[in-house]
Amino acid sequence: MLDLLDYRRQVSVLYSAIRQLGSNSPDAFQHFQAERDVLFAQHPSSALSNDQKATFKGLHYQTYDERFRIVTEVHPITEGRAYRDNEVESGTFQMRPFGTVHLDLPTGQGDLTLYWIMGYGGGVFLPFRDMTNGVTTYGGGRYLLDTIKGADLGSADGRVVLDFNYAYHPSCAYNPRWVCPLSPPENRLTFPIPVGEQLAMA
Repeated sequence: MLDLLDYRRQVSVLYSAIRQLGSNSPDAFQHFQAERDVLFAQHPSSALSNDQKATFKGLHYQTYDERFRIVTEVHPITEGRAYRDNEVESGTFQMRPFGTVHLDLPTGQGDLTLYWIMGYGGGVFLPFRDMTNGVTTYGGGRYLLDTIKGADLGSADGRVVLDFNYAYHPSCAYNPRWVCPLSPPENRLTFPIPVGEQLAMA
């Protein structure tokens, strides 16, 4: 448990640095990539097994594209039905929608739902799927925000920073020993998000 605590602490420190620099800063994006590589390669709570760590050469990302960074208003949801996932390793995972955000991106327009993780302390969670899944990204989708783990790009005045260059794969994309909550149907976009973390190329 202390290893997991330390992992989350380091992720929180990493995202704090990104918010201070601004996610669209080249230094922030390079720092993000470098620090995640270190966590994956060395940390006891890495998503990788020891065998995977032995051959790990770094995660893969598309080149930063500022057009996929938006700061957008959150539209509150007053009565959202809780979503439950009974397959998550730590027990039943529950989250409730609390708001929606509108995306106007070079590849398309759509809406995503923001979720509040139901549990002690709670946290904001934004999983999503898009048309790159199963092609250049993990078939089960990616995450953009998960504040329980410290993955928070910032917000101000009712608006939230959504920088899809920082979209990342859940742990289950790397190793089947992990079971992760995936994106509900309403967060499946009908257009591609071509930036962010990618599958390793052969």
